[in-house]
Amino acid sequence: MAVLAKIRQRSALMIVVIAFALFAFLVPSLFNKGNFGKSSKDVGSINGKDISFEDFRVKVSNVEKSGEGITSTAAANRVWDQEVSVALLTSEFDKLGLRVGEKHIMEVLKTDQNIGKNPLFLNAAGVFDVAKFKEYFKSNPEQAKVLKEREKDAELNAKFQIYNTLIKSGIYTTESEGKLKYEMEANKVNFAYVAGLYSTIKDSEVKVTDAEIVDFMKKNEKKYKADETREIEYVLIEDKASAEDESDIKAKINGLLSGSVVYNQAKGKNDTLPGFKSAKNTIEFVNSNSDVPYDSTYVAKKDLPAVDADKLYNLAPGEIYGPYVFGKYYCISKSLGRKVGVNAKASHILISYEGTQVPNQKEKRTKEQAKAKAEAILAQVNANPDSFLMLAFTNSDDSSAQQGGDLGYFGQNQMVKPFNDFVFNNPIGKVGLVETPFGFHIIKIADKQDGIRLATIAQKIEASEATSDKVFTEATKFEMEATDKDFDKAAAAMKLTIAPPVTVKAMDESFGSLGNQRNIIRWAFEDGTDLGVVKRFEVANLGHVIAKVIKINKSGLVAVDLVRPYVEPILKNKKKAELIKAKMAGTSLEAIAKTTGSTVQQATDVTMENPVLTGGVGQEPKVVGNAFALAAGKLSAPIEGNTGVYVVKNISIVKAPVLNNHKDYVAKLKAQSAGDSNRVIPALKGNAEIKDNRKDFNY
Repeated sequence: MAVLAKIRQRSALMIVVIAFALFAFLVPSLFNKGNFGKSSKDVGSINGKDISFEDFRVKVSNVEKSGEGITSTAAANRVWDQEVSVALLTSEFDKLGLRVGEKHIMEVLKTDQNIGKNPLFLNAAGVFDVAKFKEYFKSNPEQAKVLKEREKDAELNAKFQIYNTLIKSGIYTTESEGKLKYEMEANKVNFAYVAGLYSTIKDSEVKVTDAEIVDFMKKNEKKYKADETREIEYVLIEDKASAEDESDIKAKINGLLSGSVVYNQAKGKNDTLPGFKSAKNTIEFVNSNSDVPYDSTYVAKKDLPAVDADKLYNLAPGEIYGPYVFGKYYCISKSLGRKVGVNAKASHILISYEGTQVPNQKEKRTKEQAKAKAEAILAQVNANPDSFLMLAFTNSDDSSAQQGGDLGYFGQNQMVKPFNDFVFNNPIGKVGLVETPFGFHIIKIADKQDGIRLATIAQKIEASEATSDKVFTEATKFEMEATDKDFDKAAAAMKLTIAPPVTVKAMDESFGSLGNQRNIIRWAFEDGTDLGVVKRFEVANLGHVIAKVIKINKSGLVAVDLVRPYVEPILKNKKKAELIKAKMAGTSLEAIAKTTGSTVQQATDVTMENPVLTGGVGQEPKVVGNAFALAAGKLSAPIEGNTGVYVVKNISIVKAPVLNNHKDYVAKLKAQSAGDSNRVIPALKGNAEIKDNRKDFNY
């Protein structure tokens, strides 16, 4: 009692102490979350124009609520990409002075099915009525607010349509370009050459340092520009069932087969409880003892667990099979009987008509025309059943046409009702005509499958509490050992495997083979997470990940380790080229061949369009280009090619006949440049000054 009295006397002091402790705990957290202590409340900027975090947060929240099951990080990435693209394009629109009127905006709005096909806005003829559209929003002020936002998007879309048209119009192919294309394909050069191949010098004779790779990337910064990265190595200690746990689970599920005796305290005597074999209410017994609820579906043999499919499918009614392992469960199953024709396999030829929502219509036709065509095809199939596949391929408006109309196996009620009823109410081999909202179907029933209904008790194979505690202790011990000592040595001492390092960017979610581990990536980029820092993470349904930051790349360039396989061969070849050029002394090809230990070779009828040298050398455009540029009989300086250093001597150039026009070649170039307009946004991003602060806002 004396102690309680002292506590009461000091309760006010205790409250102050606890409050101070909580504040001390929360303050660092608040400052680290990006809500306070940041010099900016902006999530980033594009060419000096800030993006407000509050506006950004609202947009991210709306994307998350879209029903796509998207994560907050993925939503943030999507919104960020949109913000960057919109900001860059809007700037271009303003520079060009692009303006759009009400009619253009309305045309864009009408392309939305919810507006353009909405019965509220259609007249008696079923056509969109602008007056009805405006009247509706005039009398519904709340809806008008939503429309304002839609109009902003539509205005932006309309401007982009104009901008895109201007870009495409500006991508023009001239007659001169067509002529050059023709000459590159048709002009031919014959030349002799000596090659000092890079492969004649061992890679071990030329070394490339990290500094040289970085210097190369800096000279080609746009190509090797990259976001800030972290490289993380980790140990995974799985929280999974031990051999003892599996044995216990198997014993438990075996124990459900027969009845058990339990003491009834209320009655003061033992009760005998029925087991799975003798249970009067099988479904209730399953739901009371299984980690997976009872499923009344009849299952075809092909859909049963592969290893045990034969035994399960052939069970007599009331017979039990198991225990067996299926995925992460120990199971026992009782047959509740079989049913004929639970699945069916069919092929069809769809003939649609105007008004049906079918995207692959091969031709426009009325309903009457479609019916007549379908009846004609049915007659052909009946006369020659083997013609079905080809008729489907050439006539069907369904994507299954590529498979000869084959729809594979499907269950009851997976197809629209008329189609379903025909297939499941007729025998295998039956061919007939059915009408659905998609059009007219010529259907051929190919096969049917029987199914079995199983009552299955499934017990999940998972770690016991004792095993999980042991795993937690091991993971915590390793975290402490790896923090205080060497990560590699600690792993070796505890016989743990270090996974290959994972390189991540600040807004990544995927973490190597572990999938989405956003919390680990977020930690790696937090203030205070320095090189060599170690931390343990509990990962649901997996175990414990003990991670260590082993590299921090803030250079804005791709990490050297990642780019080395691509850049190192280039730099090695440059060094080899210098060694080879030093040997290429002489005033004739024969003399140069002698000093390099090679031979004089011939190239015949080579074009710039296909600058390939025979003998396994491959494409050498620089070499062929130099050969074209030389006068007959002239010798070139050493040329650094793709596969070696070359000296060439022009023998002759065979010029192609002059053409009056080059329209075919102009058309080829136009086809090649058809997608160039899609490169505008990436080009704008490449030249923009973009600051991305998203990692400071806990996404």
